[in-house]
Amino acid sequence: MAIARKRQISLVDTKYYHCISRCVRQAFLCGEDCFTGKSYEHRRGWVEEKLLSLAKVFCIDVCAYAVMSNHTHLVLYVDDKKAKRLNDKAIIIRWHKLCKGTLLTQKYMQGEKLSKTERMFFNQTVEQYRER
Repeated sequence: MAIARKRQISLVDTKYYHCISRCVRQAFLCGEDCFTGKSYEHRRGWVEEKLLSLAKVFCIDVCAYAVMSNHTHLVLYVDDKKAKRLNDKAIIIRWHKLCKGTLLTQKYMQGEKLSKTERMFFNQTVEQYRER
């Protein structure tokens, strides 16, 4: 039975993690599919590019990686100290690289003044982003 990710990760014990992601139904991530003869090699660059761009957004260093025909291997270092040093604006800028954020984070980035209630919800959002 699978274990919840929250219970698998313990930054007190180690900050290095070996992660594996496999394709389902014997699908090909990249390389040549011997059954159809179709090449998916162009995807290798996509995966590498996305992996490295995500590492810049999150406070994670990619120590090593391998993009195989139907799975990937990653050795990651979680830099939680760096994440804790980021200010609110840096957190929001990083998240806005992935998604457009919430109305409050957009309002904050545009320099608009937040009400006391908006600021409370904004702070909760920033803490949630920081934890992730």
